[in-house]
Amino acid sequence: MSESQRWDDVDLYFASRLAPDDDALLAALRDSDAAGLPPIAVTSTQGKFLHLLAQIQGARTVLEIGTLGGYSTIWLARALPAEGRVVTLEHSAKHADVALRNIARAGLDRMVDVRVGPALESLPKLADENPAPFDLVFIDADKGNNPHYVEWALRLSRTGSLIVLDNVVRGGHVTDATSTDPAITGTRTAIDLIATHPRLTGTALQTVGAKGYDGFALARVVG
Repeated sequence: MSESQRWDDVDLYFASRLAPDDDALLAALRDSDAAGLPPIAVTSTQGKFLHLLAQIQGARTVLEIGTLGGYSTIWLARALPAEGRVVTLEHSAKHADVALRNIARAGLDRMVDVRVGPALESLPKLADENPAPFDLVFIDADKGNNPHYVEWALRLSRTGSLIVLDNVVRGGHVTDATSTDPAITGTRTAIDLIATHPRLTGTALQTVGAKGYDGFALARVVG
């Protein structure tokens, strides 16, 4: 058995026991695939991890940067109280349309606000609304802009808020200081920002599984 097959099998085992997809989640994945969206949504165990983080945090408001088909959005929204709110930003109108249908099918459209357009244009508009600080920010969008997204997460959060930055290992290439790949340089700069910013403390973990070799960074706003 190959290592990747072993990773897949372990993921399937944990998912079946701890994070099984229900009808709404399965439909979200199915419709996203049918619409031609890239198969890069979080896994069910990763979705459950985000769900639990939001619950542990006692989150009432969540900001998600990168909606895709709304699969992770559903996991996050389900962790919130009835009056909770998720604001999720998606660059692609096509992806947003799929996400809106998936979120409505899950019965969560009243608490999820999907905003379409480049996140670096949507974020200033969101800030102009002077929203209550977000309790949790999940960043899973174009990696070259990761440092900007972390900075905006800081601006739109509070002391004690959590920031989750996905896909930081890049198959191990995050260690390549000579890389010119925006996904690598953007991720490295974001990690440096978490490491050096006086209002952030964080860590990063490597993961293996159905999505291959990757990982995430977790930061807490302090000070």
